[in-house]
Amino acid sequence: MLKRKENDSSIDIYQLLLEASKKQRKEKRTQLLQSVGVKEFFEDGRIRIDKRTCKGVECKLCIKACPTNALYWKSGEVGIVEDLCVFCTACVLSCIVDDCIVVGRERPNGETERFGKPADVLNLLNSINSRNRTKRVETRFPTVEDYLRRYGKE
Repeated sequence: MLKRKENDSSIDIYQLLLEASKKQRKEKRTQLLQSVGVKEFFEDGRIRIDKRTCKGVECKLCIKACPTNALYWKSGEVGIVEDLCVFCTACVLSCIVDDCIVVGRERPNGETERFGKPADVLNLLNSINSRNRTKRVETRFPTVEDYLRRYGKE
């Protein structure tokens, strides 16, 4: 698929190479994650560790919490293998320093999320659990009348 600029016969080779590189990296990442047993993951995201505030040498909790071993100890600091990171936020949840590890990710619907504190992750988990509980109740009792018919005093 060659892209041509409007009213121009030239081809944007740089754009073609960039797209091919992104596609190849995405395929490689998918294969790599499947080899370690990860089936679901966030495709787009970023992770950053503030080396100045990191207490890695004292705790290494983020390394222990990482389900894909994307975080590792290297030369006196925590290193990241970005292709292995699934942006699950387990590292943020286990970190003892707020905003030391920051994970940003994009959901398939285009919504972006940013996590820097364990409380941010817990708030998301609580909201997901609340939505799931509400869905289960609505499935069982679609209307208030259905609920009252079963449990209410008539």
